[in-house]
Amino acid sequence: MLDIKRIREDFENVKKAVESRGQGDFGIDRVLELDKKRRATLAEVEKMKNQQSTASKEIPKMKKAGEDPSELMKELKKLSEQIKTLDAEVSAVEEELRDALLNIPNTPYKDVQVGADDSDNVELRKWGEPRAFDFEEKAHWDIGQDLDILDFERAAKIAGTRFTVYKGMGARLERSVINFMLNLHTEEHGFTEILPPFMVNRDAMIGTGQLPKFEDDMFHVPAKDFFLIPTAEVPVTNLRMNEILDYDELPVYYTAYTPCFRKEAGSAGRDTRGLIRQHQFNKVELVKFVHPDESYKELELLTNAAEEVLQRLEIPYRVVRLSTGDLGFSSAMTYDIEVWMPSYGRYVEISSCSNFESFQARRGNIRFRPKEKGKPEFVHTLNGSGLAVGRTVAAILENYQQADGSVLIPKALQGYMGTDRITKKDK
Repeated sequence: MLDIKRIREDFENVKKAVESRGQGDFGIDRVLELDKKRRATLAEVEKMKNQQSTASKEIPKMKKAGEDPSELMKELKKLSEQIKTLDAEVSAVEEELRDALLNIPNTPYKDVQVGADDSDNVELRKWGEPRAFDFEEKAHWDIGQDLDILDFERAAKIAGTRFTVYKGMGARLERSVINFMLNLHTEEHGFTEILPPFMVNRDAMIGTGQLPKFEDDMFHVPAKDFFLIPTAEVPVTNLRMNEILDYDELPVYYTAYTPCFRKEAGSAGRDTRGLIRQHQFNKVELVKFVHPDESYKELELLTNAAEEVLQRLEIPYRVVRLSTGDLGFSSAMTYDIEVWMPSYGRYVEISSCSNFESFQARRGNIRFRPKEKGKPEFVHTLNGSGLAVGRTVAAILENYQQADGSVLIPKALQGYMGTDRITKKDK
């Protein structure tokens, strides 16, 4: 959530930044109107309360002097009713103002290029060279079915389309990738592992920015008003909701494996085959709470940690910085890591690494105590996939496929898998 003081004091620049996303002004004019109304009403209430206080002190004086205070008491009763009415108006305006603020996205960081959509994203670097096949390569969904390690038909029978059953060495590969990622991030990158609930309440979804804007995209459990998590970012970031962190505690690094649940509304016909765009998928997430002065340095470190997964697996990828038109609702700046997928003939997103600055922290009331004495300040929050597990498995199957239909296992995973190759006999 944006700081109302910042909107008030730097309105034109904030509005310009919001509009750079190319989706209008998100009603920010209304926010300024509501803020002015709230402040004017509060000033009027304060004035009346001062009058009330002054008049109340006169009543005992009048009684002591033998004067009749009944008229003054009538005026005070009327004033009290007016104050009660205005207090209700203030509450209503504050609620409307909060609702309006919750629907305004974060302002892009100054280094983010203005653009209409993903075609305006900027490629920053590439790692590795795409493999040149001397045979006709197959898509991962065909590889998985031929090896009998992925079963889309039975998944559809029990759940519907865009679900997958992993079998045998396929299930082991998924599990191995998860363990490899968690071990790398906890043992070498300094993250603390978290295993959070896979359902969260409404406040948690509001805290990280999924609600209210994206409620229709979420799987909702009405009986409890719970939501299946779309990413571990939601429960892990909200672990520190309504807390004040000590200065010396920063930075805080968390990593978590969870399944993730998304409706993927409006994505029909786009990456819907195989493991790329599923309703349920596994992911290892990286979350940071950092000092505001360090957040962009920490974003680089977080992105590098996610990149190292693909480097250890020896799979080509590239890193792009998203333009304003492709930036997520809560993000101030995002790097996408895109892995090379031979069957697509292009790079496909496998991680988004974002700095939200104080946007999420303000919604979730996550603060820290400054080193010097002073009021608590909002932390900056960051998160990124380290990585999306199903997409990593898909990339392994496609990039390591062999002419005989088998799939080699990357060296970094062979100890987890107990083999260096998946063949048709390994069911």
